[in-house]
Amino acid sequence: MENIAFQTDWLYGLIGGLFIGLGGAVFLLGNGRIMGASGLIGGLVDGSGWSNAAERIVFLAGVIIMPIIVLQFWDRSETNITDNVVQLVAAGLLVGIGTRIANGCTSGHGVCGISRLSLRGIVATVFYIMAGGLTMALFRAVLGWI
Repeated sequence: MENIAFQTDWLYGLIGGLFIGLGGAVFLLGNGRIMGASGLIGGLVDGSGWSNAAERIVFLAGVIIMPIIVLQFWDRSETNITDNVVQLVAAGLLVGIGTRIANGCTSGHGVCGISRLSLRGIVATVFYIMAGGLTMALFRAVLGWI
């Protein structure tokens, strides 16, 4: 049975990627701006995005609410997410800090930046992937935590 799940799991990634790309295209065509989640949130936090706060809040609400709606109709798959709330909060804060330092997140640089052939987006994405690979190697092979 495990073999059947392996053969279809890639579809979830494909569907999710298509929806992120579609969302990025609609946001760019509708607003003329890049759909970077960290930039949308950051503009609300630091006050620089209050001129268009309503559209930022609606977009972020959709990002939060849509998965809740979809889960009502979709098979809930097993995950390896931790129950440790401290780890989850620490991970979220580290991701948030990293995206502010990098002036964007994977949706902004990876999806929207690369699709526009932005050198900054391409370079940032290469470094994201390298940092992720090195982190996994460190945590799995050296520290044995994963």
